[in-house]
Amino acid sequence: MTQPISILLCALGGEGGGVLADWLVDVARHAGHPAQATSIPGVAQRTGATTYYLEIYPLPHSQLQGRLPVLGLNPLPGRLDALVSSELLETARQIGNGLASADRTLVISASSRALTTAEKMTMGDGRRPEGPLLDVVAAHSQRHHVMDMASLCQQSGTMVSAVMLGAIAGSGLLPFSRAHYEAVLEGPSNSAKASLRGFALAFDVVTRQREQAQYVEQVMKPAAPALSHSASAALPADVAAKFPAELHPLMGLAHQRLVEYQGPAYARLYVQRLERLMSAEASSKDDAHPVTAESTRWLALWMAFDDIIRVADLKSRASRWDRVTQEVKAKEGDVLKVYDHFKPGVPELAALLPQGLANKLLRWDRARVARGQAPWSMPLKVARHALWGMASLRLLASLRVLRPLGSRYATEQALIEEWLGGIEAATRLSPALGLELARCGQLIKGYGSTNERGKDNLLHILRHVCGPASQVPVAEQAEAVARIRQAALQDEAGQALDQALLQHGAPARPVKEQPVLWMKNPRLKKV
Repeated sequence: MTQPISILLCALGGEGGGVLADWLVDVARHAGHPAQATSIPGVAQRTGATTYYLEIYPLPHSQLQGRLPVLGLNPLPGRLDALVSSELLETARQIGNGLASADRTLVISASSRALTTAEKMTMGDGRRPEGPLLDVVAAHSQRHHVMDMASLCQQSGTMVSAVMLGAIAGSGLLPFSRAHYEAVLEGPSNSAKASLRGFALAFDVVTRQREQAQYVEQVMKPAAPALSHSASAALPADVAAKFPAELHPLMGLAHQRLVEYQGPAYARLYVQRLERLMSAEASSKDDAHPVTAESTRWLALWMAFDDIIRVADLKSRASRWDRVTQEVKAKEGDVLKVYDHFKPGVPELAALLPQGLANKLLRWDRARVARGQAPWSMPLKVARHALWGMASLRLLASLRVLRPLGSRYATEQALIEEWLGGIEAATRLSPALGLELARCGQLIKGYGSTNERGKDNLLHILRHVCGPASQVPVAEQAEAVARIRQAALQDEAGQALDQALLQHGAPARPVKEQPVLWMKNPRLKKV
């Protein structure tokens, strides 16, 4: 039996929770779906909480053949499909009422806080820490989106109700298109235009979060049915016999990932590298092998670095098509078209070429930039649903056999060996230092400039904090590496990292050259 979609809206008095409920009902009716809303108003003007409960039937009237569904007036514990809140503590409070469930509920919440009276009465800092509240949201939701709604409201000049509507639309919870939502908000007034701006900002934020979550899920979780079984079953018996049982689950996933990425020989190289680390920490007499255990995940992620071959493989898998079909709720007979947008530049193309040709191509692109031109790139729009589009993606994915001949492969392997060599040497000197260097593997993440920056930071730590040229005392190196690594993960610009390096007696990162481009002002008239 088809069930209605249940939504609980939580806001503070004066934030427009009632307006949001009316908008959602209007959107449903505009799309031809049955909907019903009830409210429990609190004290007005931002002094109390207000809640609004809606049920929206997922099928339109046109498919009901004159029948009308019976919709509920209040939420049932554990049966809520979505909890949408404008304040983080209010979100946690509603979860504490037992309305959300980890296997069903989508939680959309603001990260901002409106302090309660009890928090304000404390002489010191009586604010509740946000960390436990975020943990509650994560533990009691099937998926969640937490965002700075206050900042989005300030950028767009609108109330939080419009931002919450954009977040709901971007989540894909309801079977409505973006046009249905915008039709309800449209109008000639300035407030309507501001509402549309706030709607668009939140819609984009949630859409990006969904795409990132899907990418992480696709990368970190197995795509083949064989990986849905226990990870230890995917680990060959001869490999499993060499390592403690505690490492088998994660190693099984890593081994299978690298087999899919480059083949059995590449997975054997991964195993050989872990054996080296186990041998290095054999003298520590720690049966848990913490250095090897910490390196297991980061080494596999680094060895399976993202390139255009990997992206083409992921985008052309059947599992991705199935997921997209489910997300857009495509039925049999519907026409579904999926376009993938690529914009490869010189670094991506040079990564596939031998080192000599790659260097020439990179020098050519740097010369273009020095002359004031934009870096070369080639925007592509590939129709994944079309035969030629699918064939081009699979052709690009098949180039993995040539990957070891490319400059990117050689560069990555050399950097991995330098990292592992540093871990081995440090582990024999101090197991605590080896463990901290192994944890530095989490600095390698993302792609493009983010990935390059992470590798530069890791190498700087290896060479200047615990390397032969280090000025940091050996007894302090483990603690120094831990603090510097944490600083590197704090901000993208690396200011905290440079400060931490200087505090521990290591040099700050060198400043990279950046071209200074001079441009004529077209508004200035020639004299």
